[in-house]
Amino acid sequence: MSRRSPSRSPRSRPRALWRAHDALLRDPRQIVAQWWDAAAPQPELLAQRVRGAFWDVLKEAGGTLFVSREYEHLLLCLRAEKGGGRVSWLRLPHPSGLAVDERRGRLHVASTRNPNVLFEFAPATGFLGEEPGDETLRGALLPVSARYLPGRLYLHDLAFVGGALHGSACGINAIVRFPEAGGFRPVWWPRSIDAPAGPRFDRNYLQLNSIAAGRTLKESFFSASAAVPSARRPGQRNFPVDGRGVLFSGRNRDVVATGLTRPHSARLHGGRVWVANSGYGELGVVAGDRFEALARLPGWTRGLACRGGVAFVGTSRVIPRFRSYAPGLDEDKSRTGVHAVDLRTGRVLGSLFWPGGNQIFAVELAGALKTTGFPPASKGQAGGERLRRFHFGGLASQVLP
Repeated sequence: MSRRSPSRSPRSRPRALWRAHDALLRDPRQIVAQWWDAAAPQPELLAQRVRGAFWDVLKEAGGTLFVSREYEHLLLCLRAEKGGGRVSWLRLPHPSGLAVDERRGRLHVASTRNPNVLFEFAPATGFLGEEPGDETLRGALLPVSARYLPGRLYLHDLAFVGGALHGSACGINAIVRFPEAGGFRPVWWPRSIDAPAGPRFDRNYLQLNSIAAGRTLKESFFSASAAVPSARRPGQRNFPVDGRGVLFSGRNRDVVATGLTRPHSARLHGGRVWVANSGYGELGVVAGDRFEALARLPGWTRGLACRGGVAFVGTSRVIPRFRSYAPGLDEDKSRTGVHAVDLRTGRVLGSLFWPGGNQIFAVELAGALKTTGFPPASKGQAGGERLRRFHFGGLASQVLP
């Protein structure tokens, strides 16, 4: 008769479980994102290749650029430095729209999972108690707030209009304002969703996805994949896209330009509306009531930030199940990257590619927001300790009693 191996005593089993629980969620990045797996991404997602004068052009444009890579759940900060550049990162659930509040020195990020979350970051200006022992951490971005919102909003673009933060809520076909006290309020929508019982906020009909922000909503413009609701809706594979995209005027809530294909990232710059014509991989300008392409780039164009005579434009791969949404692109030749484009000639001055990348949503220059980026993700025990100290004592303009 064989003897059974002794098992743990009933008293030891819960103690081992308690020790395991005590060790969990000790990485500050997990707490920032409220995400169990928010530590380091796969190395191939960060591998990069630079072509041309990308870093030099970025330095001339202010030196710092934020990039959201939504499907990889990755938010990047690109900083031009002497002899090249540095990329820092933070993992967030499906980051999409970005907006910099230059007056207050804050970065706002839309996280478009269910529920939506509006994250706010600010540079570290000091530390409570012992400093983390790394000078690069002074000025690194700290989380200062997170606002939870209904997943139905399906937030895309973010922008400041009249000094207030706004977002394009695709899920309800409206532009929403975010009061400082919390929540949201629909403040603008196309005339085409008006109905006897009120605006049709029940589902996504138009893919109203970007804000060319003016001084007021009336002076702003908004891009969408369709002008009017129909039985076919965005996300369905038979949703018609080729030439169906439009630009709405904030003043009269009607269409002012047509002929676009899945447009994104409309921006007012130099008195003109620039827009990414995603389905054809183009960057161009609205002239009269039509789109005029300036440059054609290697991928689904989305993400646009302009400074002076240069635009930084994101390109993404074509998502296989939505290849019908990109009639002007070769799926096999599409690449993930950011390109510096001369707005006078359309010439690409430099590019940064991520060979293992997938989807870019937003590209945003830091402007007057002075930051060293996200806390460096140093390897090893010492690097992890610096990161913990940074979040343990970091202050971002908080007022102490």
